[in-house]
Amino acid sequence: METYTYANSRKLFERAMKVIPAGVYGHLGPVEGSMVPPSAFPFFSSHAEGAHLWDVDGNRFIDYMCAYGPNILGYRDEDIDHAAREQAKLSDCVTLPSATMVEFAEQLVDTVDSADWAFFAKNGGDVTSFALMIARAATGRTKAVFVNKGYHGVAAWTKLPGNPGIAEADISNNLYVDWNNYQQLEELVSRHPGQIACFMASPYFQGNFVDNELPEAEYWSKVRALCTKHGIVLVIDDVRCGFRLDLAGSDHYYGFKADLICFCKALANGYNVSALCGIDALKSAASSVFYTGSYWFSAVPFAAGIATLKKLKEIDAPKRLYEIGKKLTEGLVDVARTHSFNLNISGELPMWYMRITDDESQIIHQEWIAACVQRGVFFTNHHNHFINAALTDEDILYTLNVADDAFKAVRKLHPQFV
Repeated sequence: METYTYANSRKLFERAMKVIPAGVYGHLGPVEGSMVPPSAFPFFSSHAEGAHLWDVDGNRFIDYMCAYGPNILGYRDEDIDHAAREQAKLSDCVTLPSATMVEFAEQLVDTVDSADWAFFAKNGGDVTSFALMIARAATGRTKAVFVNKGYHGVAAWTKLPGNPGIAEADISNNLYVDWNNYQQLEELVSRHPGQIACFMASPYFQGNFVDNELPEAEYWSKVRALCTKHGIVLVIDDVRCGFRLDLAGSDHYYGFKADLICFCKALANGYNVSALCGIDALKSAASSVFYTGSYWFSAVPFAAGIATLKKLKEIDAPKRLYEIGKKLTEGLVDVARTHSFNLNISGELPMWYMRITDDESQIIHQEWIAACVQRGVFFTNHHNHFINAALTDEDILYTLNVADDAFKAVRKLHPQFV
């Protein structure tokens, strides 16, 4: 099978390094360790459609990162783009918000089980930060509890001691517990009576470079009861998997009700908008916090979001994404087994995490991922992957053929693993 080369990507990266810090920043950057080896990965795209992206060298990839989540219906989905174009003919970023903001909020309140109101911003980190501020405003408390190695954005309060640019005061009110450890959380609440404003967590553990973990039976029901008893605001960061598991919210999927729930990635199929939804009891506190941004009232993303939620309902997206994910991951596991490798699948199937378990150093896993990318299937070695509704049976078959050829290439490098 032919392997890709990236001459144009490399040239563009050299230009970028002269004018952009790190050339490509964040976890997409080749200097961040998320692309190993960097020579196996493209750095810049030229266009995208459906389940595919093309790089600046003309190579086509089946994209299982989906822009790290925003692509849920397929790139350039005609229904969503049409709604955005029609709104763009009228207005986008204007002094006053458009009626689409109200319509979008109404649709979210009708869709999300725990939502009595909705507030809009741009990035997932915008709404996780707002949720923390609301919890503090509502309770008059300062401390917040997070899950170890959880991710809620890049604001200063989300960082760890020793991270560049972070002062001790930025994180002095943070407390941490291990995922699924209810007893640890209960003990922490007892040690800080009347001091904890909120507990914030994703609906299941979605760490990087580690297997994802689902909540244990009754974990969330016990957490919900504990937070209610002690007046702690329960915040669910549904930025990654919101609308992929349940259109009513991932808290609904796991059988409990959040006080605040954060959405972003799949909310508008790539158009730039995020949302915080909450219960009536926190509406006054949300109103009391001054929080806004230059583009937060932009109407085009609202129109795209309205169309996205409508289409997600029409196609029963959670069911469809689960079925595609099941077919794909079972096929990948079978292909791995034919080459005497063990591929572990964890998390929820619409946004699964995978890891070759035969080598604790993860070198083999990184080599296999790199070999898949060089053959036209865009995986990453550190992050959960995403299913989108535009994936076809032909895409899955092509993916499995690529995976097979990539395992053959890795097997030649490591004949000792039998």
